[in-house]
Amino acid sequence: MPRVVLVPGLGLDARSSARLRRRLTADVVPLPGMGLKEPVPSVDDLAERLCAAMGEGPLVLVGHSQSCQVVVAAAGDPRVSAIVLCGPTTDPRLRSPLGLAGRWLATVLHEPPWQYPLVLAQWLRTGPRAMAALWRSAAPDRTDRRLAGVRVPVVVVRGTRDALCPAGWARRLVAAAPHARLVELPGAAHMTVQTRPDEVAAVVHAFAPAAA
Repeated sequence: MPRVVLVPGLGLDARSSARLRRRLTADVVPLPGMGLKEPVPSVDDLAERLCAAMGEGPLVLVGHSQSCQVVVAAAGDPRVSAIVLCGPTTDPRLRSPLGLAGRWLATVLHEPPWQYPLVLAQWLRTGPRAMAALWRSAAPDRTDRRLAGVRVPVVVVRGTRDALCPAGWARRLVAAAPHARLVELPGAAHMTVQTRPDEVAAVVHAFAPAAA
């Protein structure tokens, strides 16, 4: 049965998926800007690094936020049997600092306050330099165009209050992939891996029941 490999989002590390991993068996692969304070290469180079670390297949790749772009870039590896994209970025409208700041504020106000210290601790560990470098590297990458060449099943998961992954962008990604569907979590914002572990685990289990 497929294994599950998780990649943390921008500035995050394995702690972001701790609650999810209590519900399914999964490995975490941190990358520069996503849990590692290291120089950040291109999206394609990050995807190569992910492929080198993800082990034997078949497997389901799960990305969150900016790491979804890396997961999509790695989806052509023959070991990958499906991908799950939680709050995928980057909507072209959010590439300006002002647009990003506004959407981030609109989203964070809908996140449960208990997770603020946890997210901040992860950001501090990864470091603002690596996070900014990842944004510069990944933001221009066209996830929608890459998805057109992805032949494995794709599930896009978004919270209905996620302004960083708005509904129109999520639908655009689903329409771009040959085999994709959208799952929306009512009332959730951007940190669904951390705040809605039961629902995200249910999506993953559909592809990897042995991970339960």
